[in-house]
Amino acid sequence: MLIGLLSRRFSIIPLWIGDVLWAAMVYSIVRVLFTRHTMKWAATVSLLFSFSIEISQLYQQPWINKIRATTLGHLVLGQTFSWGDMLSYTLGVSMVFILDNLIISKLGPKPGSLFF
Repeated sequence: MLIGLLSRRFSIIPLWIGDVLWAAMVYSIVRVLFTRHTMKWAATVSLLFSFSIEISQLYQQPWINKIRATTLGHLVLGQTFSWGDMLSYTLGVSMVFILDNLIISKLGPKPGSLFF
């Protein structure tokens, strides 16, 4: 999370790194909150959530732009739509999904269990 936040503050860290990490964080939160669902479900929900936030940036009205003008609003809702962000979200969720699969296959339940 710290690196993602720093990518917004310092130009030495590319912005897309923050977007990749943001999507990875969303997946991680979904996995922690919804333990009874599969990893595929968590990845799908995470991508849908991330994409919906990005698509919502196409909606520009004074009331929501006031929220986006705050630090928290900017971090959560963003400012402007970008296809590159959609790619970054896909990359972030995919990377952490693959890592999750590797960890579960090495340490966790066997295939066919609740987690797959």
